[in-house]
This record gives sequence, C-alpha cells and structure tokens, in this order.
Amino acid sequence: MGTRLRCIAAALLLPVVLQTAVHAQTAEERQARGDAVVRRLNNGQSQPVLDGMRQEFPFLAEATQGYALGDVWSRPQLDNRTRQLATVAVFAAMGEPAFLKVHAGYALNLGASEEELKEIVYLTTVTAGFPRAIAASQALSELFAERRAAQIRR
Repeated sequence: MGTRLRCIAAALLLPVVLQTAVHAQTAEERQARGDAVVRRLNNGQSQPVLDGMRQEFPFLAEATQGYALGDVWSRPQLDNRTRQLATVAVFAAMGEPAFLKVHAGYALNLGASEEELKEIVYLTTVTAGFPRAIAASQALSELFAERRAAQIRR
C-alpha cells in the first residue's frame, strides 16, 4: 500500500476512531459518563431521584444512567445549557412538571435565567396549550421560591 493510500485510509478512519474514543461502549464507561453528566448538571452532587430509583428499580436506574445520561446527554452536538432549556420545553409540553422542575434547576445551575425559563412557559401556550403552560409556571414558581429561600438561609 502506497503512502498516499495509507494517508487517505487513515483520514477516513480518523472520525470513526475519534467517535469511538468519545463514546466508549463498555457498560462501566457508559455508567461513568452518565455519573459525570449528573454531577456536572447538579453542582457536583448525585441526583436524588436516581439515587432513590437504585433502591427499588436498579435496572431502570442503570438504564437511565447508562443510556439517557451516558449516551444521549453526553453527546457533544448541543451544549449543556441549550440541552437543558430544550428539555424543559419538552417536559412543559408533555405536562410533566416534576421532571420540568428538575431540569429547570439544572438549567439555572448552568447559567440560564429565570426570564429564559419563563419564555418557555409562554411558548408552551402556543405549542401545548394553556393548561400545560400553567402547570409549568406553577412548577417554575415553586423552584424559584425554593432557590430564593435556600439563598436566604446561606
């Protein structure tokens, strides 16, 4: 094989090698990546819902950490802040205020503002209707109040 052909082959394989290095596929590596994502989003702490799930539903907790967090959430195509804002919008549209609240907290941890989260509520009126927007606004109001109370205690 000539030098030029080897260079072309190496150039063609480089993206595959890099992609493999970024997203290693052993179960342990996926779990470790998922744990790192949670701690990055949650100011260095583990996620209480996921911790509780490990006690009663260990397979679901492992799948959530390995696939959802380790594979999907660690993809580099979106930055963490954008990914959290998109997730808040999805949960608002789905009418899932508990999950919305968790991810809105992550978004705030990553530098999103309360005003940006409120815009998601207003957008939800158009995409999913007023009842889901109102449910989202209530979850966000609770979150904002909890975070303000926590700051006062410090």
